[in-house]
Amino acid sequence: MTTQGCHLCDQAIEVMLQVLDADRFCVDLVDIAFDDRLMGRYATRIPVLVVPASGAELNWPFGAEQLRSFSDQALSARCAPGEH
Repeated sequence: MTTQGCHLCDQAIEVMLQVLDADRFCVDLVDIAFDDRLMGRYATRIPVLVVPASGAELNWPFGAEQLRSFSDQALSARCAPGEH
């Protein structure tokens, strides 16, 4: 979750570009400004990474190690045993 002009979101994107493998992850940037429900939920917490399948969330601030752990958990939840 993000919004226009969010400098913290820009920082989070930099961490994501360093950590996430583009072949394994698809990232959709969602601007909360256009959805009242999202604005109510995330306005004071952006940037937030959300895994749609599980609902898991990672709130800013996060570093490379936290993002690696979060992404590993997201993959583990998505894959059946033996698929990792």
